[in-house]
Amino acid sequence: MQRALVAGLLVGLSAPAVGTFIVQRRLALLGDGIGHIALTGVALGFLTGTAPTLTAVVVAVLGAVAIELVRERGRTSGDVALALLFYGGIAGGVLLIGLSKEGSNATLMSYLFGSVSTVTQDDVLVIGALSAGVLGVVLVFGRELFLLCQDPEVAKASGLPVRFLSLLLAVTAALTVVIAMRVVGLLLVSALMVVPVAASQQLTRGFRTTLLLAMVFGVVATVGGLGYTYYVNVAPGAGIVLLALLGFALALGVGTFIRRNRTGESRR
Repeated sequence: MQRALVAGLLVGLSAPAVGTFIVQRRLALLGDGIGHIALTGVALGFLTGTAPTLTAVVVAVLGAVAIELVRERGRTSGDVALALLFYGGIAGGVLLIGLSKEGSNATLMSYLFGSVSTVTQDDVLVIGALSAGVLGVVLVFGRELFLLCQDPEVAKASGLPVRFLSLLLAVTAALTVVIAMRVVGLLLVSALMVVPVAASQQLTRGFRTTLLLAMVFGVVATVGGLGYTYYVNVAPGAGIVLLALLGFALALGVGTFIRRNRTGESRR
């Protein structure tokens, strides 16, 4: 449980940090698409007898780069490209896990919905390294990524390497999915990248404040959800996402109340 809490803390910080840029760029379902294709990487790890986390990193990064290049060149729309990842990723994962001698339905479920008891010391080390990389990207390239998400044309006119930044954001999202899969699960990781950001947007307007508050929501949801599911013995992803949705509902109510009061005062 201690290892799971450490992993949850890192996930709670990383997922909303990247999710803030993804939501700003209107790619909220990107995490879902990458999560599905990462399942193929997990199954490939079991099939080849290598570490599933490492193969998931490779496959998720390649999938994220592919979807960004396809979307950028305009050969198909973003939602169609994401749909290709959805279907191909989940089908490939199920097929390969069926061919693997080490894999099983229970193993597949632990990666799809998360599992507290299966978080190992090696998982914590990998999650820690990947989280440091993700947060480092946000810290170093935050301003450039913000301008890219606001208006790619303005970013290009300003001399920023738009293609590099787009690929960097896609790769960072892929790493975030792999970070969170042991805690939240591949099918629910996108919720942790989007819901805390949506909750934060109800209470603040500034981008930096939104990002920081989203990280707070993410940490509360992951740590609180892990603690709850530990005692009731259910998949942690469900508890984490439901707690995040509860936070969104509360933020929506508080935000609506504040805006109404401001409107009333301005009319006076």
